[in-house]
Amino acid sequence: MKKLKERWGIEHNWQIIIILCVFAITGSTASYIGKPILNYLNITTEIFGSFGYWTIRIVLLFIMYQFMLVFFGWLFGQYKFFWNFEKKMLRRIGFKRLLD
Repeated sequence: MKKLKERWGIEHNWQIIIILCVFAITGSTASYIGKPILNYLNITTEIFGSFGYWTIRIVLLFIMYQFMLVFFGWLFGQYKFFWNFEKKMLRRIGFKRLLD
C-alpha cells in the first residue's frame, strides 16, 4: 500500500479504496450505457457489420469512460487525482498540445 500511495500521490488508505471504487463504477457504467446509446444512434451489426460495430462501440466507450472517470472522481471527492490521471493518459495518446 505504501508504494501505491507514493506512486499515486495520496495520503490515506481510504483514498485507495475510493479510487479503486471509482475505476470500477466508471467501467461498469460505461459498459452498461454503451449499448443503449448505440441503439439510440441506430448503430447495429446489421448496418455496420460486426467489425464496424465493435470498433465504434470501443471508441465510444473509451470517450465516455474519460469523461465519466473525471465526473465520478469529482463525485467521490477525488477530482484532483482523476484530473491528473486524465491529463497523463491524454498526453500519452497524443493530445499533449491541448493540455499544455
